[in-house]
Amino acid sequence: MDAAELERIKAGYLGRAGALTELLKGLGKLPPDERRKAGGLINGAKDRIEAALDSRRAAIANAALEGRLAEEAIDVTLPGRGRSLGGIHPVIRSWRRIEAIFGSIGFDVADGPEIENDWYNFTALNNPENHPARSMQDTFYVDIRDSAGLNLLLRTHTSPMQVRYARQHKPPIRVIAPGRTYRVDSDATHSPMFHQVEGLWIDEQISFADLKGVYTDFLRRFFESDDLQVRFRPSFFPFTEPSAEIDMMFTSGPNKGRWLEISGAGQVHPSVIRNYGLDPERYIGFAFGSGLERLTMLRYGIDDLRLFFDGDLRFLRQFA
Repeated sequence: MDAAELERIKAGYLGRAGALTELLKGLGKLPPDERRKAGGLINGAKDRIEAALDSRRAAIANAALEGRLAEEAIDVTLPGRGRSLGGIHPVIRSWRRIEAIFGSIGFDVADGPEIENDWYNFTALNNPENHPARSMQDTFYVDIRDSAGLNLLLRTHTSPMQVRYARQHKPPIRVIAPGRTYRVDSDATHSPMFHQVEGLWIDEQISFADLKGVYTDFLRRFFESDDLQVRFRPSFFPFTEPSAEIDMMFTSGPNKGRWLEISGAGQVHPSVIRNYGLDPERYIGFAFGSGLERLTMLRYGIDDLRLFFDGDLRFLRQFA
């Protein structure tokens, strides 16, 4: 007997057309003395039936519970199921490594908004509206403006942080700004979202020679190798003057003999220093920007940037 059948039995006795219900309806036709006696008998029978029904319901519920417990029984003598440990993503490994290297020579680490306004992202970096250098970076705009009425966009580099940090700190300024950046670009070596580290050193006597020394030392420590060469090619960036592309070449290993572009850099433009709120006649310095994915690809021998974002555990387990 199950619960549904038990309810059908209840209805046969106590429902609207049940046997006891019909007897109760007929009490009004009996003389008073008989009515009282018959009513007592009928109510007594009703109580006994309800008690029997409750007892049977409890038995059915207990049987169902015991059956469920038997099905879901756990053998506590079996070995436990250990949780596998996760790993640090290779790009984050590079991020932490870069912070440690620059931290060892006195650089702070700065973090800032990924939704940036037009002034910090472009204008303060000597990149005014309609400047040709904007053409590759006028990308992900947000359909609102900030409190000053400026356009908002997903930052295209972490360079805005050099302006924000310099306006809040007094020289000497030594800082790196790692973080996510966004541009409309996607192929085996580019992604719409990627990571970049910006570096900045501002003081009264900082030259291009300091840039060459600091960045060359950084590459040798990052790749844990002295078997590499570094060269600075003249280039153009609106926020530095003079500007350079930094290339490196391994002198041993699988990438031996091939020059690889690794960073953009230069001496900070006087107009940008002025936007820091500093006097360009007194202060000078350098800045550089490097892609974390590119550094990671070279360090681990990865040839497709998209592997970093696919979430393929077969790839990621190599770094766990």
